[in-house]
Amino acid sequence: MLIITIKQGKEKSLLSGDPWIYLSAIDRVDGNARERNKPGVTAVVQSSSRQFLARAAYNAKSQIAARAWTLREDEPVDHAMMKRRVQAAVARRAPAVRAADPQALIPVIDGEKDGLPGLLVHSYGGTAGYLVCQFNAAGVDLWKVTIVQALLAATGCPNVFERSDELLRKGEGLPVIWRALAGEEPPQRLMVRNGQRLQPTDIRTGFVYPR
Repeated sequence: MLIITIKQGKEKSLLSGDPWIYLSAIDRVDGNARERNKPGVTAVVQSSSRQFLARAAYNAKSQIAARAWTLREDEPVDHAMMKRRVQAAVARRAPAVRAADPQALIPVIDGEKDGLPGLLVHSYGGTAGYLVCQFNAAGVDLWKVTIVQALLAATGCPNVFERSDELLRKGEGLPVIWRALAGEEPPQRLMVRNGQRLQPTDIRTGFVYPR
């Protein structure tokens, strides 16, 4: 496993709850060179005095060089963690999803708030509709298969589509992709509620058609 040593004093923001570690805060990265070049690989973050701080997803290609998964030394970053966090996020927002207009795009997972940095998931049409996912950071991108499997199990929705944020993924050194990850791809044109209005929208790209 990689070991990230951050500069003296730079641990304060991490310990106060900010999960982002910028490239400028890192003193050095030790470990296998091949692992260092693998976007999203798990690394141990330590202070300048070599005290454990976090486990994080490391990405040498991004200005946000690491995104913390956990500050607990006894919590491994593994399939079980990803499934727990997806299940918890889905359960937390299930009442809002059930109560919402089925033609609205409803948040299901909101990145750092749910312990899944860079992952955004919206639901359209309930269990018979679509989940639209954005993997905007290398860490969640590396765990994509596990996350999708957990989403399918937690929501009961069979259709999962990946929608890229081109700017964010390029900033992470990740390929820009639009594709169905499970089930069917959404139609090009759906009516989506925006406040009091229904607007024809391509939920695969976010494009809103002129009325």
